Amino acid sequence: MRNFSDLSEKEILALAIANEEEDGRIYLDLGEGLRADYPSTAQILKDMAEEESEHRRSLLDLFQEKFGDHIPLIRRQHVRGFMTRKPIWHQTISVDAARALMQSMEMEAERFYSRAAARSQDTAIRKLLGDLALAESGHEHRLDELVEANLSHRERGAEADAARRNLMLRYIQPGLAGLMDGSVSTLAPLFASAFATGSSWQAFLVGISASLGAGISMAFAEALSDNGSLTGRGSPIVRGVTCGLMTTIGGLGHSLPFLIPNFHIALSIAICVVLVELAVISWVRWKFMDTPPLSATLQVAFGGALVFATGVLIGNS
Repeated sequence: MRNFSDLSEKEILALAIANEEEDGRIYLDLGEGLRADYPSTAQILKDMAEEESEHRRSLLDLFQEKFGDHIPLIRRQHVRGFMTRKPIWHQTISVDAARALMQSMEMEAERFYSRAAARSQDTAIRKLLGDLALAESGHEHRLDELVEANLSHRERGAEADAARRNLMLRYIQPGLAGLMDGSVSTLAPLFASAFATGSSWQAFLVGISASLGAGISMAFAEALSDNGSLTGRGSPIVRGVTCGLMTTIGGLGHSLPFLIPNFHIALSIAICVVLVELAVISWVRWKFMDTPPLSATLQVAFGGALVFATGVLIGNS
């Protein structure tokens, strides 16, 4: 790996050409990934890729004029100081994250060209690099102009609705399903063992095992339910992990109080935690699922009460 200060003018130009090509490809990959849900933002990314292509052509012309046709293969990862960019072609990225990435890319490019121009002794190279630095510094405003040109108020509303729908399908729904399963389904075995044994430690062991088992089961169930290609629910692995974690958290919440040796104190705290969990579930259903607050509260409370009563009856039998 080389230091930027050790690069020759030929190597700086070669690096600039590679950077412009890579940035253009990243914009096109981002646009392709967002095209289905955010066509207007995809058009912005396409326009930005075309501008990077123009920069690359200018750099290529100057390089051929100064150094000939052979361009050394130098990339960001060969030079210290550049940010490492994770590959985005195989992952789903949100529209806000895409715009933030675009801004960071333009800022890095502007700093690169400014430093390169300051080091160059050749007038033509210094001029082109300085012009590109100015162009990149103006891209933040250019990005705002492209947003204004391509995103009408109606389109912004449509993209906001699409973002909310994706959040719902990919995170809220599997997370809520897991939280409900973990908070409710583990009540019966936990409180049955608590009332049957009168031992905090025995209740804790049952609660932990039920929570972990339910988390693993729900993770696999959610991940294997569909691959997201037709439903738009995103990566099955992400959904499975989200659902499994929330299931485990839901069960652990009212299991952990039984680490308290005093059984009656542990039982009282566990019941309070259950009430909080059910309230959180009701709030999420009202906030994100458009369920009336009273209806959400009654439905969740009724289901939780049934399972809790089942555990109490079995534990006291």
